[in-house]
Amino acid sequence: MQSTTVTLTEFKQNLGEFINRASFRGERIVLLSHGKERAAIISLEDLHLLEAIQHQRGQETYQRQQQILLNEARQLREHMAEYQTGSTTILEEVREERLNDILDMR
Repeated sequence: MQSTTVTLTEFKQNLGEFINRASFRGERIVLLSHGKERAAIISLEDLHLLEAIQHQRGQETYQRQQQILLNEARQLREHMAEYQTGSTTILEEVREERLNDILDMR
């Protein structure tokens, strides 16, 4: 795509021409103020493309965040399973000791 740089004064004087160039030719008009690039005039097609890209990036960010949360949940579940297994083993050992104590009393 062709890009043209113009001053704000030039843009104001030829507003219709620059709008048509952006709209119908897809030209990107970069506006200068005091020698610095300040803004751009683009076609609606370019705007919709930028919005679609932004939306896609937002979706990808959301999916990455969800994947991180799922991984954290998985790790927590595994950690809890280890804890529960350890607790179960300890309870079984205590029950066995108590049963042995009861049997020894007889």
